[in-house]
Amino acid sequence: MSALFEPAKIGRMEIKNRLVRSATCEWMCDADGRAGQNLVDLYTTLAKGGVGLIVTGHGYVSRTGRASPGQIGIYDDSLAEALKPVVEVIHREGARVVMQINHAGARARPDLNDGVHPKAVSSMHVPDLNLTPTEMTEQDILELIRDYGRAARRVKEAGFDGVQLHAAHGYLISQFLSPLTNRREDRWGGSFDRRLRFLQAVCEEVRDQVGPEFPLLIKIASQDFVHGGLTPQDGARIAARLADFGLDAIEVSGGVEFGKTRYSVRAGIKERSDEAYFLDNARRIRDVTDLPLMLVGGLRTPELMERIVADEGIDFVSLCRPLINDPELPNKWLDGSDERAGCISCNQCLIRRDMPLRCWYRYPE
Repeated sequence: MSALFEPAKIGRMEIKNRLVRSATCEWMCDADGRAGQNLVDLYTTLAKGGVGLIVTGHGYVSRTGRASPGQIGIYDDSLAEALKPVVEVIHREGARVVMQINHAGARARPDLNDGVHPKAVSSMHVPDLNLTPTEMTEQDILELIRDYGRAARRVKEAGFDGVQLHAAHGYLISQFLSPLTNRREDRWGGSFDRRLRFLQAVCEEVRDQVGPEFPLLIKIASQDFVHGGLTPQDGARIAARLADFGLDAIEVSGGVEFGKTRYSVRAGIKERSDEAYFLDNARRIRDVTDLPLMLVGGLRTPELMERIVADEGIDFVSLCRPLINDPELPNKWLDGSDERAGCISCNQCLIRRDMPLRCWYRYPE
C-alpha cells in the first residue's frame, strides 16, 4: 500500500490516510457566521473525495475577531449547533474533521465587526487595511484567552474530532509569537519566552474546557519571510515547546500577510522543484519534536508526497488549492493514478473573497 494511504493517529483520533485538507476559508456563512446548506454541500464533496482529515476554515472565537466576509463563527453556542450537519456528513463518508479556531487581531476588519476598531498585540499600522489597531490591555488579553477556551468547548460539543489553533499567517496568536508584531514590554512580549506566553495560556484554557484527551492541533508559522519576523530557527524553537503545552500535532506553514504581499501561499507552482516550499523548515522541526507533523505548501505531485511521508519523517501532507480544483484527487491516487494536481496556482480562489470558495480556473462561471 502507498504510504499516503496507510492509517495513522493524532492523539486518540484515528485517520484512514495521510492526506489532510488544510484549513481554507469558505466565505459561505451568513452575517453572523452561521453555517448553512452550502457549507454542508462543500464538505460532503470533500469527504466523498477520499481525504482522511478535513480541517475547516478558521472560525472566529469572538464577535469582533472576524477577518473576512462569510467566515465561520464559533463565538456563540447557537453557531456550534449549526455546524453539526457539517460534522455528520463528513463522518458519514469515513473522514475525520477538526475545526480551526482563530481571532484576526490586527487584521479584524471594522466593517465586518459592527464597526469596532480592532485591538491587537501592539499598536502597529496595518498597511493593506490602512488602520492602526489599539494595543490590547491585560483585561483584553485575559478575555480573549477565555474566548479561545469557550470556542474549543463548542467545537467538541458540535461533534468535531478535534480542534486546531491557527497560529500562523499574521493572525492573533502569530502576532504574539512574532517579534515583528509583538513589541510589548509587559509579561506578554519582549523575550522569546514572554512572546510564547499567550499561546501557552490559550492551550491551558482549551485543555481546561475540552479535557486531556480531545485532540488539540496547531498550525504554526515556521518562518515569517519578512525582515524582523520569525526566522526558521525561531519556528523550530517554538515547535520544540509545543508538546509541553499539550499539543497533539503540528501543521507546518509559514509567512504572513504584510502590506499587499501574501507570503503564505505562493503562485506559479509549475515544477516539482517549486513544491513543498516549507519542507526544509519542517525538517528542522522534525529534529526537535516527536509530535506528528503535517506539511502544507505547494504540494502537487503524489510521488513527492509519498516520499515526504515515507522518507522525511512527515506524518501527513496537507492540501488546500489542489482540493479546491479537484476534491476527487485522493480517490484517484488511491486507485493508482499518478496524476499531478490540476491546480495552476493562479490563487484566484483565495483572492476573490467576495464570493463563495471555488476554483475559478476550472469553473470560471
